[in-house]
Amino acid sequence: MAGAGTRRKSRELALQCLYQWDQQRHEASLDIAEEVMDQIEADPDSRPHARSILAAYWARPAEIDAWIDASSDNWRISRMAVIDRNVLRIAATELRWIEDIPPRVAIDEAIEIVRRFSTEKSATFVNGILDRLLKDAEQEDGSR
Repeated sequence: MAGAGTRRKSRELALQCLYQWDQQRHEASLDIAEEVMDQIEADPDSRPHARSILAAYWARPAEIDAWIDASSDNWRISRMAVIDRNVLRIAATELRWIEDIPPRVAIDEAIEIVRRFSTEKSATFVNGILDRLLKDAEQEDGSR
């Protein structure tokens, strides 16, 4: 299992790939992600988890984006800052579709990444949305 530092690098790598995809609206594919990873000479150890995140997100982008939209008061995902929306996509994907990540870890990592690449206000904004997503996920899990 990858260490915490490698997982953070993986999330940052996934963020770089999603950012590129989001800006250029390529067809979502791991081939595009591999090109980005090669261009930036990404650490080989960080690639597997980044691929897992990207594959899980790109398998259901409309569903994940709608889930984020439903949890963000007064903000459509399309109007959010690019970094913020893509960090939210990563964390939402980990919360619901990547089972070996504890929910609080996914949230804490997202907040740290958004602090690093966006703003302090963004960290508060992202945290609020992720708390709502976590409550929603826990309610859904409890109803099964």
